[in-house]
Amino acid sequence: MTLETAAAHASYGTSASGSSFYAAMRILPHAQREAMFQIYSFCRQVDDIADSDGPRPERLAALQQWREDIDALYQAHPPPRLRDYAASVQRFGLQREDFLAIVDGMEMDVPQDIRAPDLATLDLYCDRVASAVGRLSVRVFGLAQDDGILLAHHLGRALQLTNILRDIDEDASIGRLYLPREGLLHAGITSTDPLKVSADPALPRVCAPLVERARRHFEKADEIMGRNPRRVVRAPRIMSKYYRAILELLVARGFDTPRGPVRLNKMARIAILLRYAFI
Repeated sequence: MTLETAAAHASYGTSASGSSFYAAMRILPHAQREAMFQIYSFCRQVDDIADSDGPRPERLAALQQWREDIDALYQAHPPPRLRDYAASVQRFGLQREDFLAIVDGMEMDVPQDIRAPDLATLDLYCDRVASAVGRLSVRVFGLAQDDGILLAHHLGRALQLTNILRDIDEDASIGRLYLPREGLLHAGITSTDPLKVSADPALPRVCAPLVERARRHFEKADEIMGRNPRRVVRAPRIMSKYYRAILELLVARGFDTPRGPVRLNKMARIAILLRYAFI
């Protein structure tokens, strides 16, 4: 391994170290761990572009450059920032369309900030920014294709809906609102202004159906993981348990204002890791 390659590998791990998924990735064998760190690093880089405060045309151009770089990777001419990915792509059969779907998902926030998407658009967003990541990940974990795609579908949506419910106030502060338009109207909220919606007394009525939707996705994911070898689903099970615990903490806290931040404490994370990492 060259010094340049070693530095890149260290960078992948460092970028993931603050992630909720870091512990789940760390338990994997070396080749799988490196592939997951690469996937995470890719997601972080394109997400940082979408979330930056730079001019929108520049962010769109930067995301388009990622598309071109991905194409070059799959044409066996990877640019320097994707050179290390070639081995993982070949070893695990990672699909070009899943990388591109992630870029497409991040781009949904760039032409204009997402505000109260309809349910179909919200589901598409969840598929691109979360389930597409899952489709890459399950290939690394070694799941059979059909169950892998199903797990990515359900667990990706469960995790992303939990993120949306957790980050209502943080998203509102940067002008974004991912709660579905149908849910707002059903609760009698006609505004799509993120700050106004986040302060509306009817907000808990909007969140309740999303909580149930996330729970159903978690349950489906559990069913799929339950019929697969434990060693293959250790990492996604840890991810699932982390986020399911966060969802239930959100429910216990409630969605009325004021809403304090919700985090899974260190002892709870360790307990999940000890229970599921070594089975």
